[in-house]
Amino acid sequence: MWKSLLLSFLVVYVNSLTRHGGDLSLWISEHQVKMFSGISMEIYAIVDGHVLAYILDPNFEKYLPIIPSEVGYVNFTWKSGVKKYYYNFDRLQSFDEKILEPPLISIKTRGRVPRRPKVFSVLLPCSGNGSGIASFGIGLLIESRKGRPMPGTPLRLKLRKECAHRGPDPECDKKCANGGRCNHEKICQCLEGYMGQYCKTALCYPQCMNGGVCSAPGICSCPSGFQGRHCEGGICAEKCQNGGKCVQKDTCECSKGYYGLRCEYSKCIIPCLNGGRCRGVNKCKCPPNFRGDHCEIGRRVPQRSNCNRPCRHGICRAGGSEAGPSCLCYTGWSGRLCNRKTPNSYDDEEDEEDYEDEEDEEDEEDEDDETIGKKTHGKRMNV
Repeated sequence: MWKSLLLSFLVVYVNSLTRHGGDLSLWISEHQVKMFSGISMEIYAIVDGHVLAYILDPNFEKYLPIIPSEVGYVNFTWKSGVKKYYYNFDRLQSFDEKILEPPLISIKTRGRVPRRPKVFSVLLPCSGNGSGIASFGIGLLIESRKGRPMPGTPLRLKLRKECAHRGPDPECDKKCANGGRCNHEKICQCLEGYMGQYCKTALCYPQCMNGGVCSAPGICSCPSGFQGRHCEGGICAEKCQNGGKCVQKDTCECSKGYYGLRCEYSKCIIPCLNGGRCRGVNKCKCPPNFRGDHCEIGRRVPQRSNCNRPCRHGICRAGGSEAGPSCLCYTGWSGRLCNRKTPNSYDDEEDEEDYEDEEDEEDEEDEDDETIGKKTHGKRMNV
């Protein structure tokens, strides 16, 4: 019966995919559904900000296949799209704890729904005390950023899981793998990180993503094009630019202000100046001391030198004289502050007057130094 009902829902799902817009969506992936039903399709609970009507049907549990004993988790995928949503798993319940323990989730019970599609797992641990079919419930409240619940939530999903209790195995001593040992009941007792009748299945928590295989406890073997502890990250053949991050195979997640396959394009038609970075359409984030739409207003504050006064046409050189740091002048300039042009560099009387004025200015500065007692001991040297 459930197969025909699921097939009847297929048209709804296909239409959901075609109108899949920029709002909140929650679904079970095609791979997961095929694992416990044999049908390649996705099951949606929320599409484009709307809880689908059949999810609210009290008999929805009866329409779905029972999760088989060999399947220990269910992966859900969700995304918030352009809006901000916050979630709260307010119920994780087993209705028969003699068979099935309360479900666990691979993410925090409260938080913000990710903007882009991400997978989280609901783990379904059998108690090991008996065999049978147990129902379990998942309660999910979703609110807008203003604290308003999404219509149709709290969502109350109710599913069924089969658990098989394994009896004693006379050949247990020979079959226990990965350090497992037989107990007095002739059942393999597995080391931490392994599970299964003969301890051959490694555990990875959260589950390996993007087709990764759990090859050892906590270690995922990732398919080509993916990397990370849980195969959650992609490998991009070409490096993401402008601070972009490779999140899926050959897929970059761009920082604000950039777009393109490799984040190579800026949203700022006029480039940001003076070290500013593009943060939106023609919006620049400016460094200190600069402002304006393109960081064009302002000036750089010169770095403080060790010299008593800034070198006007030179650089401060530490230990340049017996008195301490001194100015090292550029070609064509001299004086303690590199404010004197060499005589052969003057071409007219106006330059000569400027030269005399600068000399007078330096003499006045020297007198000020003597007055305030800042003149250092030792002989002063001109460079």
